[in-house]
Amino acid sequence: MNDRFRLFLLSFLMLFLEIALIRWTGSNVIYLSYFSNFVLMGSFLGIGVGFLRADKRDLFPLAPLLLLLLVVFIEVFPVEINREGADLIYFGALPTTGLPIWVTLPVIFLAVAATMTAVAQGVARTFQRLEPLDAYRFDILGSIAGVVFYVLISWIGTPPAVWGSVVVVCFAILLRPPIRSLAWVPLIAIVAAFTVESLAPDTYWSPYYKISVDYFEGQGEGVIGVFVNGILHQTIETTAAREQTEPIYFVGYERLKDNPLDDVLVVGAGNGTDVAIALDKGAKHVDAVEIDPRLQEVGRDLHPDRPYQDPRVDVHIDDGRAFLERTDKSYDLIEFALPDSLTLISGQSSLRLESYLFTLEAMKTAREHLKPGGAFTMYNFYREAWLIDRLAGTLYEAYGHAPCLDNSIRNVVLATLTITKDPTEMECPVEWKPSPPPPAAATDDWPFLYLINRNIPFIYLAAIGMILLVSLILVRTVGGRFSDMAPYRDLFFMGAAFLLLETKSVVRFALLFGTTWFVNAIVFVGVLLAVLLAIEVARRRPNPDPRVLYALLIGSLFAAWAIPEHLILELAFLPRIAAAIVVTFTPIFLANLVFAQRFKDVAASTVAFGANLIGAMVGGVMEYSALLIGYRALLIIVAVLYGLAYFYGQLHVRGRGSPTGALVEGSSGS
Repeated sequence: MNDRFRLFLLSFLMLFLEIALIRWTGSNVIYLSYFSNFVLMGSFLGIGVGFLRADKRDLFPLAPLLLLLLVVFIEVFPVEINREGADLIYFGALPTTGLPIWVTLPVIFLAVAATMTAVAQGVARTFQRLEPLDAYRFDILGSIAGVVFYVLISWIGTPPAVWGSVVVVCFAILLRPPIRSLAWVPLIAIVAAFTVESLAPDTYWSPYYKISVDYFEGQGEGVIGVFVNGILHQTIETTAAREQTEPIYFVGYERLKDNPLDDVLVVGAGNGTDVAIALDKGAKHVDAVEIDPRLQEVGRDLHPDRPYQDPRVDVHIDDGRAFLERTDKSYDLIEFALPDSLTLISGQSSLRLESYLFTLEAMKTAREHLKPGGAFTMYNFYREAWLIDRLAGTLYEAYGHAPCLDNSIRNVVLATLTITKDPTEMECPVEWKPSPPPPAAATDDWPFLYLINRNIPFIYLAAIGMILLVSLILVRTVGGRFSDMAPYRDLFFMGAAFLLLETKSVVRFALLFGTTWFVNAIVFVGVLLAVLLAIEVARRRPNPDPRVLYALLIGSLFAAWAIPEHLILELAFLPRIAAAIVVTFTPIFLANLVFAQRFKDVAASTVAFGANLIGAMVGGVMEYSALLIGYRALLIIVAVLYGLAYFYGQLHVRGRGSPTGALVEGSSGS
């Protein structure tokens, strides 16, 4: 097989498998979705170690077996983890099942790292047979293909059996034929395990969740439970039955004064229950916004009131905040109907799907879309009183007066907050009054609604500590000597900086265009295309002065920091796209041009690339600092890291000018 094609296919497999593991593990280990960068960091660690041990014993033939062991562990010990606490809220609390968290998470992290080490070593052994930039080029081309293909099969709703089959076909091609008979055993077992899961009755796979439906005992005849990733997320029942069991769902309508309900907006429409309630209350037109296409389809097919078949309803599969920013319509009632998710927007940030829906800026945007006499209402099972106070305080800040509060305290707090521009335009038996002062509002820069204040919760600190400790041990014992990476300290810092820069790009586009999986995919493909463009420029242009490149890079980072997102958000859609592309991808292109110019002359491409990937893993850990400082300030950390890369790069250049310096880098490939 041609080395270039082999590297392309290996890189395709590596990135496809990484994305699939992030998605699949989160669907079977409850709350791992909230630690999806935990799996990403395991992948980066494994890939980095795989590159560092390129010249050691070939582990690639073991990759299918290692992957099978990971799959079997998760299938045998699926986990529902209750990690509810005073400072950080996880929705969908259920009794803990499976192994303890302190066993499960380290095992998954190590299993992911081991699997990706074996795969990455196969990449690295081919990588080193090509010129550095040529190898990097085909690595990126394969990565782009892996992302695009996964996006396509996610879009059509394929189950894990398809993902596993893609991985197995790649292994079958890459494990040089003839494959030993025993090598087929793990390949067949992987497909079998995923197929059994995929054939489970009444189970659907959306771009975000594993969705299953079943009649939910104890909630009345005909009630259907909708489970996502194993957690009861929604129930489907008639409007009449819902009014008997959960009357607080109807409170927002009771607070209105003589409102005609010509236009109603339901954000978080889900299976259609809230849409059915709006129609029952006389709404003449309903815009139903739901981010998950499969959840909407389940409601379309199963809801007894058939709200999605009503001609008065228009369905929008979109992010709620993005819909509000784009629409020019005004509404008599805007309802945020339990739009809480059970997953993050990607594998490398701490944002949930609904994070930008509950910021102060979002509440002000919703206010702008109310007609005279119109009302805004939101309700949920908020779990903690401080969360109700935060949201009520956010509404107070957005509207200038306190909202109306209706709540029902059981084992959790179910509450409704309703507000109008003019407080005299609604009936309000109980007005919200803070005691003590509420937590500060979430903002577009610090969109962490479920974190009581700016801190890094202990569960995250423990995970970070474990990741760093395991990484040090694995890099030293499996990857090789730290001294081998010493000539590439600048590439290490480039890796850390770039991961943070990529994370900021994902977050920026999520705010500007929505937290949908499609926007996410567009950003990842855009990043890889910017990397590819930088490679092509570096291959064709003479060596520029690194000082000029770094100056341009730091300047672009400063511009990205200095231009607030809200200024871009205020632009019309097409100018917003243009501004977002320029602000986001200019520093990404320049950062990769710096990397490519440095990388093309390295003495040991796999060691250099491994150091860069280990740096990226550290950058992923540093992303948690956004919980303290917000996302905009991450750009300052990025600039500091690139400053360190420049410093060590200059040391490297000066070292190469001496005989000893030349020997230092030359020895790193041995």
